[in-house]
Amino acid sequence: MKENLTREAIVVVIDDDASCRTALKELFESIGLKVKLYASGSAFLEDGIPDTTSCLVIDVKLPEKSGLKVQEELAKAAIQVPIVFVAAHGEIPVAVRAMKAGAVDFLTKPFRSQELLDAVYSALEQDGLRRAAQQRRATLRQRFESLSTREQEVAVRVAAGKLNKQIAADLGLSEIMVKVHRAHAMQKMQAKSLADLVRMIDLFDTATAQDRNNPRDQLNAAT
Repeated sequence: MKENLTREAIVVVIDDDASCRTALKELFESIGLKVKLYASGSAFLEDGIPDTTSCLVIDVKLPEKSGLKVQEELAKAAIQVPIVFVAAHGEIPVAVRAMKAGAVDFLTKPFRSQELLDAVYSALEQDGLRRAAQQRRATLRQRFESLSTREQEVAVRVAAGKLNKQIAADLGLSEIMVKVHRAHAMQKMQAKSLADLVRMIDLFDTATAQDRNNPRDQLNAAT
């Protein structure tokens, strides 16, 4: 996993201290990680998150926009990126707030290089897994949308546990046609078994309530 991370991952460092930025850049690049540097939270937010596995290393106390404020604005924008906070001295209330808001770790300066590297690897692995799951959902959605309307209707009912005769009654079809649509749906979804199809459809349940293409919503609306 670490070998994969070093080839593609980016560590975003946000710190108003130029010497700290330089030191962190050298540390991360020494193990093959790519680094982007920002002197302020505002500059980072204007630039945006890299479109690859990434994490943020943010100083809590930044001018104009604090590290916690950056975390808050990312959350409001529904941008998911793991954050490792660093602070000049122990700030328990701030640390608690940051961790409750989802930070991966909160380190107090001076910290050991290995402590920071461990926290960053954990954050990058977390983001890598999230992005991989996101890609799987996107691929499955693409396959689902390649189905005809009737194939979609049959597929979601099959995944919901309905028998062929029940699906036939729901849709006004013969059982033979239900089997035909079911076979086509499984082929296009690349489902190797019924259990595989059910798993694929269930992945769509992670979509937001506003996602009108959620197959479960389609089924609920039709029944």
